[in-house]
Amino acid sequence: MAKQLVVQTVNLTKNYDKTTVVDRLNLRIEEGDIFGFLGPNGAGKTTTILMLLGLTEPTSGTAHIYGYNSTREPLKVKRITGYVPERVGFYDDLTASYNLAYTARLNGLPEELVIKRVGESLDIVGLSPVAEQRVGEFSRGMKQRLAIADILVKTPKVAILDEPTSGIDPEGIVQMLDMIAEIAKERNMTIIMCSHQLYQVQRICNRVGMLVNGKLVIEGLLDQLGREALGGGRVRIEIKLAKTTSKLVDCVKRIKGVVSVERSGDLLLITCQDDLRAKIAKAIVDANGLLIEMKIQKYALEDIYRKYFREA
Repeated sequence: MAKQLVVQTVNLTKNYDKTTVVDRLNLRIEEGDIFGFLGPNGAGKTTTILMLLGLTEPTSGTAHIYGYNSTREPLKVKRITGYVPERVGFYDDLTASYNLAYTARLNGLPEELVIKRVGESLDIVGLSPVAEQRVGEFSRGMKQRLAIADILVKTPKVAILDEPTSGIDPEGIVQMLDMIAEIAKERNMTIIMCSHQLYQVQRICNRVGMLVNGKLVIEGLLDQLGREALGGGRVRIEIKLAKTTSKLVDCVKRIKGVVSVERSGDLLLITCQDDLRAKIAKAIVDANGLLIEMKIQKYALEDIYRKYFREA
C-alpha cells in the first residue's frame, strides 16, 4: 500500500537579488518518514525550511504540506507542523512547564487540555522531575529536550528539526536520537531532520536528500543510495571460511545473481545483484565447506555524501 505524500515541493526556487539560494527543488516525503536533509553550510536547507513553513515566500514554484499550500495557507500548515530551530529560545526566567503551557495557550488549547498535554510532553522527553525548574538553569541538552516537548504539545503531524543535537554531549546525542526515532514510530509522525552529522542521520533516518548550491543532488531510500554508492546498486557479502578451496569458490560463482567473487586468504568478498546470503550458505554447506562468519558489507553515509558531492 502506497504511503500518503506529506511534503511535496515542485520547482521550489528562492532568489535573493541575483543569487539563487534554492534552485527548482522537487522534494517528496511520505508519511512516517524520518528524512535526513543534508548539505554544507549555505546549501539552502534553512531557506527551504522557511518556505515549507510559510515563513518566507518562494520566488517561484510551490510547497505543500498535507496538501496545504505553504504560501497561501501558512496558518493551516503551522497548525500541523512543529519546528525546532538550531537555536532554541525559551523564557529563561519561567519554569519548563510554564513555557510549554504558554505555547499550548498560544495554539488555542482549552485549559484542561493544556495541563494534560504539558504533563504528557514533559514525561515523554524525560523532564517531568524538573518541570517546575526555571529553564535558565537547564543545560543545552535539557533545552533541546524541552524543544521537542514544545512541539509535542501541539501534537503535530510533521516535525522539522534543525540540528537537534547541536551542543549536546555524546551520551545525550544517542538519547536524543533514540527519543526522536521512538516518537516518530509511536505517533506515526513524519520528521525532517537537518544535520551536518552524517552518522546521526544514518542512525535514525530511512530517507535522505542532499542539497548542494541550492540543488537537490540525491534523494531516496538510504539503503538503496548506500548500495549504489558501493557499486551500482549491488550487495556486497563478506564471508569467512575455515578453509577456502577452489571448489568452494567455484560453487559460489555458479549461484545465479552472483556477479563476482574476490578471494583473500580465507575471506571471500562476493558482489551480488541481491542479498543471496541464504543461497551462498547452502551452497557452501552442500560443498562440505565450513562457514565461520557471513555479513553484508556496511556502507557509511560518508560514502554516499562523497560520491554525490563530488559529482555535483
